[in-house]
Amino acid sequence: MSSDPNEVTKTRANKRVVVACSAFVASMIGVSYAAVPLYQLFCQVTGYGGTTQRVEQMSDTVLDRTIKVRFDSNVAGGLPWYFKPVQREVELRIGETVQVSYTAMNTSDVATTGQATFNVTPMAAGAYFNKIQCFCFTESELKPGETIDMPVVFFVDPAIVDDLDAKDISTITLSYTFFAHASEKPVAAVAEPVQDRNTL
Repeated sequence: MSSDPNEVTKTRANKRVVVACSAFVASMIGVSYAAVPLYQLFCQVTGYGGTTQRVEQMSDTVLDRTIKVRFDSNVAGGLPWYFKPVQREVELRIGETVQVSYTAMNTSDVATTGQATFNVTPMAAGAYFNKIQCFCFTESELKPGETIDMPVVFFVDPAIVDDLDAKDISTITLSYTFFAHASEKPVAAVAEPVQDRNTL
């Protein structure tokens, strides 16, 4: 007994729809996992959103012109840390390599892990703020009551003076925010409000 051709055609069409929907869902899951690292890479390459640049070596040009860099520290809710810069600001020559430090202390009675994000303002300066060494985007675990020093080595690219949007900038603020680290942290968690801003 042969099958109804219409039913066979309908069954095949339904299977194609199921396969297409499954492939779409799988691709969306893949994109959601890749979104954060791809966005971070995009920001680091372009300086978009005040994201600083990561470089391997110092500038070989140092200008006579100076610029101030201020340091800001924040801790998001859920992380029992005290986090602050050792210096609130430095004045350096454009192109000069400088090392500064932040201090982090776990104020709880259990070990906790944090991870920092960062940006600079004004945003136009992001493409010219070059970090050689930084603790950002790496997990840091602190034991109860433990305090650690977190160095940052950076310079401001001399090319900033040739940028029409950035050449008149006299002060840059480097800001870090530490979040409680959790595996498979959802993207939406990045939007949690900052509950505490440490000051000297």
